[in-house]
Amino acid sequence: MSVLMIFVDGLGLGDDNPAKNPLVTAPMPNLRGLLGGAPLARTVIPGDGQPYEGDVATLVAVDSCLGVPGLPQSATGQTTMLSGVNAAAMLGRHLSGLPTPTLVDILRRHSLFKQLVEAGRRATFANPFTPEYFEAVNSGRWRHSATTTAVLSAGLPVRMLADLQAGRAVFHDVTGETLRERGYDVALVSPREAGRRLARLAREHDFVLFEHFLTDKAGHAQDWESARHWLGVLDEFLGGVLDAVDLDRTLVMLISDHGNVEDLSVRTHTQNPVPALLIGRGRAQAAAGLASLVDVTPVILALLAGEGGTACG
Repeated sequence: MSVLMIFVDGLGLGDDNPAKNPLVTAPMPNLRGLLGGAPLARTVIPGDGQPYEGDVATLVAVDSCLGVPGLPQSATGQTTMLSGVNAAAMLGRHLSGLPTPTLVDILRRHSLFKQLVEAGRRATFANPFTPEYFEAVNSGRWRHSATTTAVLSAGLPVRMLADLQAGRAVFHDVTGETLRERGYDVALVSPREAGRRLARLAREHDFVLFEHFLTDKAGHAQDWESARHWLGVLDEFLGGVLDAVDLDRTLVMLISDHGNVEDLSVRTHTQNPVPALLIGRGRAQAAAGLASLVDVTPVILALLAGEGGTACG
């Protein structure tokens, strides 16, 4: 079995309100097709709080507040999601941006990637890096995100632009368009083809993580045009994944760390639950175990351990 996690930063389950939620108005036929024609909104979840169960997909409303007052934030949310440790509770607050030394220590000791590698599993981060990124980190001008810290904590190699050019990686914007805007000589990739490339990585690994954060950026800017653009790209990307992934052996999990883009009436994050859209093998088991971001790592470890081999933990 394999798990393919599509992590979309800043994507909550908001109201079915076209005046503030671009997920209601954006053309997203692939995602709507998984939800009986409905948009990705809280109204899809039954009134009793149980998951939405479709023929192909299950949708769970996942708590991102973690029992801590205030608006959920990226550093603590992502650390929690990728470690199984309630980082916000440990800090006593939600923390935005990049992880502090306390959060880095959590990831170095408990990272999902680290636990998978120690269990003999094949794990990878699908996003490639530019050489300039590591130059900025080494010079102290930048720090690693929670996702990058989680990968590096396992001693795993990262993908670079050469991997992107060879079709062995997917840039965070899916198509490579922002890379070209920054002057990189890379070929544009259609969202559908990028999704098929990600699906191929899932055939070669037990766990694959892909990260997209431009939804969060659009939410903070309250930019309707940008939000609708990136949601459309992600929808076609998901369609490409489903074109090529083997759902008899793979669980596709689309999940977020906190809400934002689902409510463009505000510039801040939201306290909305985040979606866990589950498609493929093990979706019922995953849905039963997902209540908050704390559960993401344990659920993935349990799914993969249940397929034989060394137990993770």
